[in-house]
Amino acid sequence: MKKVLIVLTSHSVLGNTGRKTGFWLEELAAPYYVFKDAGVEIVLASPLGGQPPLDPKSNEPDFQTEMTHRFEADAEATAQLAATVRLDSVNQADFDTVFYPGGHGPLWDLAEDPHSIALIEAFIAANKPVALVCHAPGVLRHVKTPAGRPLVEGKKVTGFTNTEEEGVGLTKIVPFLVEDELKAKGGLYFKGDDWGSYVISDGLLITGQNPASSSAAAVELLQRIA
Repeated sequence: MKKVLIVLTSHSVLGNTGRKTGFWLEELAAPYYVFKDAGVEIVLASPLGGQPPLDPKSNEPDFQTEMTHRFEADAEATAQLAATVRLDSVNQADFDTVFYPGGHGPLWDLAEDPHSIALIEAFIAANKPVALVCHAPGVLRHVKTPAGRPLVEGKKVTGFTNTEEEGVGLTKIVPFLVEDELKAKGGLYFKGDDWGSYVISDGLLITGQNPASSSAAAVELLQRIA
């Protein structure tokens, strides 16, 4: 049986706003069922382990989907989410691939987390595909190739656009803008329409632009390990 690691944020505070953040529910739920329905074993991990913080906005009616409803009604899935393993306890050798959902949380913790950085580098070095959606491509900012260059340098990538960030009013709140950071690290940044599904892959790297891209990114990743 194939095995996928899904890495979630443990960060719950939206900068200095006093508001809550975390992972985006659709970006976990949609890939979760792409993998589960294909018979892939799923392990959820986060830097602190246990229950990762959910961005409360992602569970408002406007952002709920068939998959978020399915996840919330799935006792096995919610129990698994409540008991994520600690990120520093996982080893890429135990998995076929890794998937990073977004939400704003990863920009604060996973982007700077040495265990996350080393883990992605280990997957790439082992010739295993890596997928990240929405804000999660920002987690690649310090990830290097085996040769010591930025992983995204010269690679086609996407991620949450500057205009999408403006649309949610958080341009001045986030520690960095995903689009700008990917470009600054030498990435060949591409994007589709704001809020539409857009996924791009280059070698072992698969990136999705926004929440609407999470299912398509998971399908692309699944095809790589089939």
